[in-house]
Amino acid sequence: MSEHPNRRDFLKTVGTVGATGIAAAVGAESPADAQAAAAQANAVGRVLSDPAPSHAYTFLTAPEAAFIEAAVDRLIPADDLTPGGTDCGVATFIDRQLAGAWGSGDRMYMQGPWDKGVPTQGYQSPLTPAEYFRAGIAATNAYCRKTFGKTFDHLDAKQREEVLVGLSGAKITFEGGLPVRTFWGTVYQTVMEGMFSDPIYGGNRDKAGWKLIGFPGAIAVHRENVEKYRDKPFPNNPVGIADMS
Repeated sequence: MSEHPNRRDFLKTVGTVGATGIAAAVGAESPADAQAAAAQANAVGRVLSDPAPSHAYTFLTAPEAAFIEAAVDRLIPADDLTPGGTDCGVATFIDRQLAGAWGSGDRMYMQGPWDKGVPTQGYQSPLTPAEYFRAGIAATNAYCRKTFGKTFDHLDAKQREEVLVGLSGAKITFEGGLPVRTFWGTVYQTVMEGMFSDPIYGGNRDKAGWKLIGFPGAIAVHRENVEKYRDKPFPNNPVGIADMS
């Protein structure tokens, strides 16, 4: 990962990241360890001494929001193609997902057993996605404090780069045994979803992600334009769900 990640390389990973995304199962802690990690994360999340986040959030505490904003702006830096990830609404999208049915594991089987799974078995954790996200943020900030003496959002660009590379390659180990690769896969997957989902869900603000890749939007009547505009800019503005209501 370079100091300014290449947008084309980022987009190329969209179709291949599934193996390490939300559904990835790369290890599971015991219920006792998981609940301890969640309790610790909740305690850390209640510390609100950091500066207020740039947007209002439903689920994320101020320290958690600071982490997410710093991460998404590093993964999607502002340039001549789009604003930064936070200004594109990616952090807002993540917050809403964590506060909603997906974050609470509403459609997940959460009764165990919690044996360590393999990637083909799906999400394997007694923690809900929201609890896992919270625990992962707390664990990453704990690593950053131990390594750099400050939390992730206070690191400089080079240090943030080092941490994100460490997470993506599972070169960082979380104290308590929380699987690093699952946390990173979940974060990365939700960042991509927030950048390219319909704006009605909070991300892809001003349809920045769709404009970036030339996606026409929610209406599926552009089959005849696939060849016509191949390797050419699509001339019309994309249409979202809200535009059709």
